[in-house]
Amino acid sequence: MDKAAKKDAVASLNGVFANTSVVVVAHYAGLTVAQFQKLRREMKANGATVKVAKNRLAKIALEGTDVASISKLLTGPTLIAYSNDPVAAPKVATAFAKENDKLVILGGAMGTTALNPDGVKALATMPSLDELRAKLIGLVQAPATKLAQLTNAPAGKLARVVQAYADKNAA
Repeated sequence: MDKAAKKDAVASLNGVFANTSVVVVAHYAGLTVAQFQKLRREMKANGATVKVAKNRLAKIALEGTDVASISKLLTGPTLIAYSNDPVAAPKVATAFAKENDKLVILGGAMGTTALNPDGVKALATMPSLDELRAKLIGLVQAPATKLAQLTNAPAGKLARVVQAYADKNAA
């Protein structure tokens, strides 16, 4: 990698670290290419990204960012998973680590908060942003549904009473 390519890689990584809400660092030694591609697909499907970068370049890119606390985790064959949704990358990484013991979660960062492996797993158990939005919409819509049922109920009851009288008189 020549000097210009290294500068581009550092600038790209710095932009990622500056604009992302959560970063997860893990060791991936022993994963096959097929397993790694599966991890990439799962991350992409959930709105997250996985990168493998030279540790030295990643440490340089971390300088001056909120997630600089992860620089001590960058030793050996590490991958960096990140997402704008604070739950997406930890959730996929934790689920994949349960299936494949070769992926070892080292920790991560959410904003200025450093996370240990247990912190990443705890973050993975939280509902995602889309799930929270769906629950909120459900809570907002529930009273409206109940109100519509209550306003329609008297008319329905009246119609059933009239129908019962009509059936009684017809018989």
